[in-house]
Amino acid sequence: MELARIRIDDRREEQVIVLREKRGERSLPIIISIFEASAIKLEISGLKPPRPLTHDLLRQTIEQLGGRVERIAVTELRENTFYASIFIRKENNELVQIDARPSDSIALAIRAKAPIFVEEDVLKQVASI
Repeated sequence: MELARIRIDDRREEQVIVLREKRGERSLPIIISIFEASAIKLEISGLKPPRPLTHDLLRQTIEQLGGRVERIAVTELRENTFYASIFIRKENNELVQIDARPSDSIALAIRAKAPIFVEEDVLKQVASI
């Protein structure tokens, strides 16, 4: 998947990001907070804040500890809430899966230049709504 669109509306509490298949037509809209939307937009725009934001800090921490963000995945849709995982490859080649919100996962993936995946079941559920 790739980040296709981000909509920020300062008057509303809900912002929307849209993930789209790289080789397909399906998409996945996800409602996120203004803070994560702004963090994603800032990174996409290439603007660098004078001090690291939370997602920058997380990426730097993972890398300084010898890991790398291998990928993120939106793994589940349960009771109208999306769930995601961050997959970190450690120096010893062990793969660690960490539960995270999709918005934080995507913000981190963009900074780490890591691929974004969505489980097939999630795409099917969204298509049937």
